[in-house]
Amino acid sequence: MSELDLAAMRRLIDVALDEDGARDDITTKALVPGDQEGRGAFLAKAPGVVCGLPIAAAAFAALDTSVRFEVLVGEGALVAPGDELARARGLLAPILNAERVALNFVQRLSGIATATRALVDAVSGLPVAILDTRKTIPGLRSLERYAVLCGGGENHRYNLSDAVLIKDNHLAAARARGLSIAQVLDSVRRGSPPGLKMEIEVTSTQEAQEALDAGATSLLLDNMSLEEMRCVVAVARGRATLEASGNVTAETIRAIAETGVDCISVGWITHSAPALDVSLEIDLP
Repeated sequence: MSELDLAAMRRLIDVALDEDGARDDITTKALVPGDQEGRGAFLAKAPGVVCGLPIAAAAFAALDTSVRFEVLVGEGALVAPGDELARARGLLAPILNAERVALNFVQRLSGIATATRALVDAVSGLPVAILDTRKTIPGLRSLERYAVLCGGGENHRYNLSDAVLIKDNHLAAARARGLSIAQVLDSVRRGSPPGLKMEIEVTSTQEAQEALDAGATSLLLDNMSLEEMRCVVAVARGRATLEASGNVTAETIRAIAETGVDCISVGWITHSAPALDVSLEIDLP
C-alpha cells in the first residue's frame, strides 16, 4: 500500500476505534485486569481470499504498541475453513478492545477480494481486466480498491478528478443544448488538462460509431447485448479501448469477456460483496 493509503488507513482506524468506544470498553475494564495477558487467533470460517491483515495489525497497535501481531498468510492468499490467518499476543484488554474493529476490516476487505477473485477466475485465459468502480462505501474507497487488487482485479479511476468519463447524464445535458457526441468530445478536450484519459459511455452501436468517428479512444459499453459488443469490438479494433459494464455476474462474465472487450467494470464487488466469515478465538495461557 502506498504512503497515501497507509495514512488513510490510520485515519480510518482511529475513526473506527472511536466509533466503537474501544478506548472506553466498560465490560473489559470491569472483567479483565490490566496485567492479564492472552493470545488471539484469527480463523477463517469460510473459503475465500484474505485481505486486510495489516489493517488489523494497525488497529491493535493504535491501542497498544506492545501487542505483537504475527501474520501467517499473505495478502491475497486463498484460505479454507479452519485456516489460521494471524495471531495477536500481549495484554488481553487491548486485544479485546480492538477485536471488533480489526475483524470488521478483515471481513469486509476479504469479502471484496474473494468476490473479485471469483470473477478473475471466471475469465481465466482471456485477455481482459476486471475493474472496480466508484461504488464504494464513503470513506473506505482506498482500502476497498486495495482489496480489489488483492483479489486479482485492477482499479478504475479513483475519483472524479482522475480522468474524464462522459456518462449518460452528461450526454443528456449536452443534447438538451443541441450538442452532438463530436461536439461533446471536442468541448471536453478543450476544457481538460492535456494527457488526461478520456472515456465516453455509449449504449448502442450507433452511438459507439459516432464516438469513434469523432476520435474517441476509450468507450464504455453500457448494458449492451453480447451481439452489440461483438459488433463494436469489430469496428473499434485498434482504434479504441473498450470497457463493458452492466449486468455482470459470475455466470455472465466469461461470455462478456469472449466478445473481445479489453476490460469489464463491476460495481457490486465493492458495494455488495458479502463479508468473509472470520473469527478471533482467544486463548489464555
